[in-house]
Amino acid sequence: MEEYIGLDVSLKDTAISVRRNGKRVWRGKCASDPQLLAAVIRERAPKAKRVVFETGPLSVWFYHELTAQGVPAICIDARHAKAALNMATNKTDANDADGLAHLAEVGFYKAVRVKDSNSMLTRTLVGARGQLIKIVTDLSNQIRGLMKTFGLIVPKGAGRVFEAHVRRLLASNGMLEQIIVPLLEAWCSIRTRAAELDRQLVATARTSTPCRLLMSIPGVGAVTAATFTAAIEAPENFKTSRAVGAWLGLTTRRYQSGEVDYDGHISRRGDKYLRVLLYEAAGVILTRAQADSALRRWGLKLRERIGFKRAAIAVARKLVVIMHTMLKTGQLFERTIGTTA
Repeated sequence: MEEYIGLDVSLKDTAISVRRNGKRVWRGKCASDPQLLAAVIRERAPKAKRVVFETGPLSVWFYHELTAQGVPAICIDARHAKAALNMATNKTDANDADGLAHLAEVGFYKAVRVKDSNSMLTRTLVGARGQLIKIVTDLSNQIRGLMKTFGLIVPKGAGRVFEAHVRRLLASNGMLEQIIVPLLEAWCSIRTRAAELDRQLVATARTSTPCRLLMSIPGVGAVTAATFTAAIEAPENFKTSRAVGAWLGLTTRRYQSGEVDYDGHISRRGDKYLRVLLYEAAGVILTRAQADSALRRWGLKLRERIGFKRAAIAVARKLVVIMHTMLKTGQLFERTIGTTA
C-alpha cells in the first residue's frame, strides 16, 4: 500500500509523519540531513508515493538531495499550506508534519518549481553583489553624516572622488580622522570586493546566450538579464508570456464580492528583487534610453495619460512579456515591432 509523508523541516530537526489508508501509521523526528531522512523514509515507508515539505531556507537543498536519493520529494507553497495547518488546535512540529502528510494524501497542495543549482548560483552571485553595494552606500552615507556634525560637508562625488574629498577634509581634524578613517578603509575594501563580483557577473552574462539576447533591449543590463534568466530558467515553464507578469506580481489584484468588484494595486507576489530591477529598467527606458523603440514610444504616451509610476509598472509588465518571448523564440529585440496595451 502507498504511503504519504509530511516533513516539517527546521534547522536542527525534522518532524516526520507517515500516513497510509487515511490513518497515521508512524511519526517521529530525525536530524535535518537529507541522507538520514532518506534512510528513515526507506525504512518506515518503503512504498512512499509523495513526500511533502514547505518552502523555506533549506527547501532547495532538501529537494535536490532527496530526489537524488530516489525519494519522491514535492516542495509546496508555504502560503497554501498555512491555512490547512492553522486548523490544528495546537501548533507543534509534529502536528504540522501530520497536516502536510494529510495534504500529500488528498493531493490538496500547490507544488513549487525548485530551481536547479546553476540558477541558484547565479541568484547567489546577484544577491551577494547587491548586498555589498548596499553596504558601500550605507557606509558612505554614514561617513557623510558623521562629518556633517562637525561642519565638514563632503561634496558630491563617488568612488575615488568621494575618498579624496573625505581625506582632504579630515586633514584639518586629527581627532575625527582617527574615527572616520577606519570606516573609510572598510568602505574602500568592500567597494573593491563589490567590483570583483560585478566583473564576475558581467563575465557570466557575456558567456550566456540568453543573457546576451536580453541585453539587446535598451535599458536591460547584465544584472537584470542574469536575474531574469535565473528566475525563468526555461521558457517552457510558463504556458504564455503574459503569465510571467502575474508570477512576478506585476498585475493588478482583483476583489469581487457580491456587488463589489474593483481592481487594486499590483499583487507584488514573487521575486521582489527581480521586480525592482524590471521597474528600474522600465524607468531607464522612459527617461535615459537614447535608442528609440515601439516600447518606449508606447510607454511615453502612457506616461502622459496616467503618470510616470503607473507607466513604469506597465512598461515593466510589457518588458517581461517581451523578454520571455525573446527567450522562447531566440530572436533579438526588435525596436520597430509595435506594442499594444
